[in-house]
Amino acid sequence: MRGEARRHLENAKACLRQAPVEGGTYTDIKYVQEACGTAYLAVLKAIDAALIRRGVDEKDLPQAVEAYREALQKHWAPKDGKWLRDFEKLYKLFHIAGYYRALLDDVKILREVFTMAETFIRRLGA
Repeated sequence: MRGEARRHLENAKACLRQAPVEGGTYTDIKYVQEACGTAYLAVLKAIDAALIRRGVDEKDLPQAVEAYREALQKHWAPKDGKWLRDFEKLYKLFHIAGYYRALLDDVKILREVFTMAETFIRRLGA
């Protein structure tokens, strides 16, 4: 991973390291929410970078989650539907469960989600 996506993901991990842990559970959800929001932005930045490499003008980059879904379908899903499924998982886990609803507090689960994000970003070449 390199560039903006990597920087955002590293920032998210640093934020998560600030969260106190007790018995495999993060006890201060504020840090978890912030980390999840930043990690989700890392995923979006990786998609943006990959789209630019594919010739999409910066002013035409997606501005909403539905537009990201459409871009993934157009540029990657015809060859590999796993892209869209993986994005949906990361969207639901990071943005909805982690950031918006504050439902993620398990250390092991969050490690897995971060690993999923790293893999997704690496596959995009960002």
